[in-house]
Amino acid sequence: MGRWICCLCSRVADSLMLLLVLSLSCNPSTAATASPSAPHTKPSYSFGRTFLGLDKCNACIGTSICKKFFKEEIRFDTWLSSHLKLPPSYLLSYSGNYTDDAKSWRLVDITRLTSKYRHDRADKRICTSLLKTKTCSLERALRRTQRFQKWLRAKRLTPDLVQGLPSPMLRCPSQRLLDRIVRRYAEVPDAGSIYMDHLTDRDKLRLLYTLSVNSHPILLQIFPDVEGWPFPRYLGSCGRLVVSASTRPLRDFYNAAPEVAADLALQLLAVLRSMGTNDLNYFFYFTHVDAGTFGVFSNGHLFIRDASTLGIIDKEEGSQLIDGQQEYKDIFSCLTVDCQSAFVSCNSIREKHSLVMVCQELLPKLLKGKFLQPVQEKIDSFLQHCADGLDDDQGINKAVAELAEILKPLRSCDSRFAYRYPDCKYSDKY
Repeated sequence: MGRWICCLCSRVADSLMLLLVLSLSCNPSTAATASPSAPHTKPSYSFGRTFLGLDKCNACIGTSICKKFFKEEIRFDTWLSSHLKLPPSYLLSYSGNYTDDAKSWRLVDITRLTSKYRHDRADKRICTSLLKTKTCSLERALRRTQRFQKWLRAKRLTPDLVQGLPSPMLRCPSQRLLDRIVRRYAEVPDAGSIYMDHLTDRDKLRLLYTLSVNSHPILLQIFPDVEGWPFPRYLGSCGRLVVSASTRPLRDFYNAAPEVAADLALQLLAVLRSMGTNDLNYFFYFTHVDAGTFGVFSNGHLFIRDASTLGIIDKEEGSQLIDGQQEYKDIFSCLTVDCQSAFVSCNSIREKHSLVMVCQELLPKLLKGKFLQPVQEKIDSFLQHCADGLDDDQGINKAVAELAEILKPLRSCDSRFAYRYPDCKYSDKY
C-alpha cells in the first residue's frame, strides 16, 4: 500500500512538472524572463552635443572623429562608472582609449583648445559685439564679418586673410606656410591643392575658427609625426574636442632617475636644434614654455605636447606681412585673448630665444641635484649662463654641444628607453 502511494505521488509530481514546462513554452514573456541566455542591453554613453561642442558647429574645430565617439571606439576609461557617465565638461583635457578593431586599445589625449569658461566667454563676446544680443547663432554672426566674407571670395589663403589673428604661428606668415595649411588640412578630403576650391563655406569657417582660437591641431596636421616632426599624431576632432596620441607631461619626470633625466634633457636639446635647422627651412620658436609644453611617450620618446605657443618664421621666403599690418584686429583676433595684447615683432626673434626659455623654466627642474660633483657643477654653470641669455647667437650651437657632451655619458641603454633600445647597444651614437 505504501509503495503504491509513493508511485502515485511520483506520477503526480511528473505531471505537474510537465504542465509547468508546457505553460512556460506557451508564454513567451515568461520564458524570456526565465532564460539565462536572454540578450543583455549594452550600456552606452549619453553623449550630448553640448559636451562635445557640436551645438556650436560650424564655429568649432571639425567632425572627422565624431563617429568614433558615438560608436564608443573612443572611451573615457578613467572616468567610467557603472552607468558610463561622462567626465565633467569643465576640464581642459581627458585621458582616453582609442580602437580601430574593438580588440586592441591605445591611449589618447582628448583636449579642448581652451577652457570651457573661455569658450563660453568668447561665444558671448561674438553675440554681444556683432549682433548686440546675449545669445545668437554663432555661425550666422561670424559669417557676416568682413574677414569671413573675404575668406569666402578667396581662391587661396593669403597673408592678408590671417593678419591680426592671435596665433603665434601666423605672426610672421609666408605664402609657402599658408599653402601648406590648405594642402594638409585634415578635416576635409585631401585634395593636395594649394587652392581652397575643395573647401566648403563650412570648412572655411572651421579652419578660420581653429586658427583664431588655438593653432595646435593645425600644426599637428601640417607637420605630422610620420614625417619626423616632434609632435604627437593628430587623430581627428569632434565639435570642440581634439584627439591625439597620448603623452605624459614633462612635469611627471622632474623626480625621475638621473639617467632618465639626462636622456630627456638630451632629447629636449635635439628638438630645439631641429626647430632651428630642418630640411624645410622653417624656424620654430616658442613664445612661452611650461611643464606641459613637452610630453613623453610610453617608449621614452620626447615630443612637443602643446604646440599652441609655437611661432614659425620662413627662412626661405621670409614674412609677407610687415609689423604694422599685424596690428589689424577684429572679433577673430580676440576670441580667447585680450584684444589689447601686443604682437611680438618678427624681427625681434633670435635663434637663442627658445633655448633661453627652456634653460630658465625646464632644464633646472629636470637636472638640478641629480648628479655627482664635478658634473653637477658643470651643468648648473651652463644652465645659469644659458638662462642669462648667452653671449650671442653664434655661440648657441657651441653651448648646446657642450651640454650634450656632459649629458651623453650619464644616460643608460636599457629597455626603459624603448625608442632607442636595443639600437643603442650596437651604436657609438649612444
